[in-house]
Amino acid sequence: MDPYQLSVLRELGDHGSVAATARALGISPSAVSQSLAVLQRKFKAPLTQKRGRTVELTDAGQALAVAAIAVSEAITRAEATVDEFVGGVDRVVRVSAFHSAAVTFFPELAALEQSEGFPVVECVDEDVERVSFPALTASYDIVIGHRMSHTPPWPRDRLAVLSLLREPMDVAMHASHELAGRSVLRPSDLVETTWISTHTGFSPADTLDAVAAAAGHPMRVVHRINDFSTTAAMVSKGGHLALLPRHTVHIPAAENVVLRPLEGLQTVRHVDMLIRPERVVHRAVAVVIDALRRIAQSHVHEPTGRNISV
Repeated sequence: MDPYQLSVLRELGDHGSVAATARALGISPSAVSQSLAVLQRKFKAPLTQKRGRTVELTDAGQALAVAAIAVSEAITRAEATVDEFVGGVDRVVRVSAFHSAAVTFFPELAALEQSEGFPVVECVDEDVERVSFPALTASYDIVIGHRMSHTPPWPRDRLAVLSLLREPMDVAMHASHELAGRSVLRPSDLVETTWISTHTGFSPADTLDAVAAAAGHPMRVVHRINDFSTTAAMVSKGGHLALLPRHTVHIPAAENVVLRPLEGLQTVRHVDMLIRPERVVHRAVAVVIDALRRIAQSHVHEPTGRNISV
């Protein structure tokens, strides 16, 4: 089998359409279709099927796409073995992250680029819905994504998943809010409050839905904002509440925003690195992975100025 044809099949599985696969590979849609047709002739079982106007992988195609990962990993490992003889970091490492993670990690990565033996890093912010993070690994060496504890896990059959942070989502409010005097909050305490949340499909909007279910009462969302710094600034000016991550959002003490932990349901945000398995073996990628872990660890503390009660 031709490794390139296998890679086309794999990209189709990750991107979900011939057009998106063509864009990812930088080739024409007809070239994608031709590669798939040549690969199909080697197998009796159908690898793809049409669903409406799109083409998707069959179960056999999915199985072959997963096997293609091992092929690509073996080839890349062989290349990386040779790279070790020349230091192995002479390549650009592309890293994507959602907004609050970008603020946390990108400035320190940029500073590390000045260090001897550290690879060139290209940082790109990609704030997408949770389900869209895995597909970004087709375009980036390292994708920093996030999901809540109650949401489905990442697809580990296709990805290497490396943990960066496990951080609670706390209830943020102005210090003068009537709930600020409580050390811990329960979902039932939040009935009749007003909220600033993210757009649907982005955390913590799904967490707020879980809070509402636990409270047995819908939460009234008055603003939809994905940027946590903007949310914190708005919380500081009014009586609205928000769910904010404890470690990775900088809230100036002057804003008088306090955080209170929430009991009664899982509110932990998983911040993970999603990487195609074959890319983990690159020396340059491994160096950046280690750096991101060190940066993450430096943020795991109780920040001053937030008055967190635990």
